Amino acid sequence: MTRSARIPVFDGHNDTLTQIRNASGAEQRSFLQRSDLGHIDLPRAREGGLGGALFAIFTASPAWVRTSRPMLDAQGVEIPGSRVVDLPPRLARRRALSYTLSVMSDLFRLEEESEGLMKVVRTAAELRRCLADGTFAAALHIEGVEAIDTRLEALDVFHAAGLRSLGPVWSRPNAFAHGVPFDFPRTPDTGPGLTAAGKRLVRRCNRLGVLVDLSHLNEAGFWDVSHVSDAPLVATHSCAWTLAPSPRNLTDAQLDAIASSGGIVGVNFHRGFLRADGDADAPTSLTEIVRHARYVADRIGVEHVGLGSDFDGAHMPSDLQDVTHLPSLLDALRAGGFGASDVRAIAHENWVRVLEETWGE
Repeated sequence: MTRSARIPVFDGHNDTLTQIRNASGAEQRSFLQRSDLGHIDLPRAREGGLGGALFAIFTASPAWVRTSRPMLDAQGVEIPGSRVVDLPPRLARRRALSYTLSVMSDLFRLEEESEGLMKVVRTAAELRRCLADGTFAAALHIEGVEAIDTRLEALDVFHAAGLRSLGPVWSRPNAFAHGVPFDFPRTPDTGPGLTAAGKRLVRRCNRLGVLVDLSHLNEAGFWDVSHVSDAPLVATHSCAWTLAPSPRNLTDAQLDAIASSGGIVGVNFHRGFLRADGDADAPTSLTEIVRHARYVADRIGVEHVGLGSDFDGAHMPSDLQDVTHLPSLLDALRAGGFGASDVRAIAHENWVRVLEETWGE
């Protein structure tokens, strides 16, 4: 084991529970058993030094197939390297609620079946203990809150069960906010901000101690959260728009606001959000992750940089194919000029600080 692997990593976002729940046939696997499928399972997490993560529950839109077409200029000519992606329509709450409950149950059963090897954490103190003693820490996150009613009754129940983080939207619109599309190149200024229900949601999350994730939220919604929320601003899995002009990334002004609030950016590993050309299919190195981490650190301070892999939900760099390669990323951060204390901060300390401020002890 390298010295990098001994530093526990906390990851701001993965889609592992969702991928495992949706798998069928030869793609089925267990989180508790080692597999060559997907990006994370418990044995590989322990090998790679992943000490914990925010585990997302995402309800997919039925029968939606992502298709894209080139953008056209004012003369109707295709713009090379551009794309427009049509988003799915709004999702029915009944479908989202049923699915969310099923995946929550999956996580709680994994905790029980792990016989102490993993724990669903609800406080920063629990997270600290897990990172110190090697128990794998899983924090519950909902990505796109179609399962929550506008009266927020389901939010109270989910929080009591263990929910500690949510993203008001995935990229499709819902009753609370509007998400960004996957067009490229484009800014995140793509539509209206939070609805009245969305503002109530943010305030209730503040009172409960639930993190509000800004990733996938459009720019108007971002600024609404910044005005309504009294918690640190957090984008769990986004990159720097200046380096890669995807609407899923953060402008310099948004980065500055996150820093002013004491928040954090979890740098996303997805090739399409890392590359200047937005090409998710092109060969890409993990040094692109370092490039974004370096940009964010230089702009707003290393204390606001974390990791938000998007494992099991995105296309990884060729030299970071799964969680076992996290030590190589930490070594690359060192090679990119980050000192030992900086690497520890990016790996987990910044996340623990922000989650403590949000969740409480």
